[in-house]
Amino acid sequence: MTSDNRSRRNGLTYRQAGVDIDAADALIARIAPAAKATRRAGAEAELGGFGGLFDLKAAGFKDPILVASTDGVGTKLRVAIGARDFSTIGQDLVAMCVNDIVVQGAEPLFFLDYYATGKLAVDDAAVLIEGIARACKESGCALIGGETAEMPGLYASGDFDLAGFSVGAVEREQVLPKIAEMRADDVLIGVTSSGLHSNGFSLVRRILADASLVCAAPAPFARELNLGKILLAPTRLYVKSALAAIREGGVKGFAHITGGGISENLPRVLPDGLDAEIDLASWERAPLFAWLARAGGVEDAEMLRTFNCGIGLIAVVAPPHAQSCIDAFNAAGESGRAIGKLVPGSAAPRVRYAGAL
Repeated sequence: MTSDNRSRRNGLTYRQAGVDIDAADALIARIAPAAKATRRAGAEAELGGFGGLFDLKAAGFKDPILVASTDGVGTKLRVAIGARDFSTIGQDLVAMCVNDIVVQGAEPLFFLDYYATGKLAVDDAAVLIEGIARACKESGCALIGGETAEMPGLYASGDFDLAGFSVGAVEREQVLPKIAEMRADDVLIGVTSSGLHSNGFSLVRRILADASLVCAAPAPFARELNLGKILLAPTRLYVKSALAAIREGGVKGFAHITGGGISENLPRVLPDGLDAEIDLASWERAPLFAWLARAGGVEDAEMLRTFNCGIGLIAVVAPPHAQSCIDAFNAAGESGRAIGKLVPGSAAPRVRYAGAL
C-alpha cells in the first residue's frame, strides 16, 4: 500500500460516506422557530436535548392516564414525492397520531417526529417539519423533539420515510369509550373528512397506474382541478372539535375512521350485543370516492373497509345530547350530522349499512 493510499483512507469524513452533519444542524436551526411556536403549559418546546421534557402537573392534571399513539403516513408519501409537494404530509402525520389520542377522551400534550432519508434535502425537510409544527400548534400539542436520520444506501435518491409519536393525558374518570353506558338508540354523529386522509393509498396508486394517470394530470372527475392536490388534501385535525363536543356532554365514545374504514373502526368502541346501523344516504361523498369505485371496479363493501368514504370521525352520543354535539362540531369548523344509531345485536358488534354508496 502506498503512502498516498494510506493518507486517503485515513482522511475520510462522514460527509464523504454520505452523511452531512452540517446539513442536519442547518435543518434544526431552520425549524427551531416553528417548534418554539408550539410551546404550551408543561413544555418549553426547545429542540436539541437528548430527550423532550413535559410537566404534567404544570399542564393542570390531577389524576391523569397517559395515552400514546404512533403512526406514519403510509404510501401517501409516494404521492407527495411524485408531486414534489411536501406542504401537507406533516399535518397528515400529526393528525394520524393526535386523532387517535383524542378519541380516548385525552388531550394531546406533545409530539415527536422521525424523518429518515438517503440524503438530506434541507429545504424539503424544513417544509415538511414546519407543517408538523403548524399541525401541532393547531392541536394544542408541543413539538418537543424528533430525529433526522441520513442513511445512504438504505433509501433510493429522493425517497424518505416519516413516523410520528404523540402522548396525551386524560383524567381517569373521563377516559373514553364508556362502553358500559352505551345503549340501543344512542346516536351516531359523523364528522366529514377532507378526502382520503392517509389510508388506502396502495389501492389508490394501483387504480391510478391502471388508468395511466399521474399526479400532475387534471382530476378525471373535476378537470379544472389537479389530481395530486386532491389526493394530498391533509387529514383533518379533530382535536379541538372533539374536545368541544366532550365538554357539551353526552359523548360516550369516538371512532377515528382510518385504515379499515367505518366497517372495522366503529366496532372497536362498541360493546357486545350492540350493532351500529349506518344510513349511507345521510351524507354526501366527495366525487373522488365515486371515481375510485368506478375506475377500480371496487365493490361497496371493499370501499367501506378501505377508505373513510367521507366520514373521518364518528361520535356515539346519548340522544338528548345529539344536537348539541353536532352544534359543537360545526362551531369548531367541522361538519357533523347524524348518520345512524346503535341497535340491538346478537354477539360481537358489527356495522349494518342501509342503502348504497
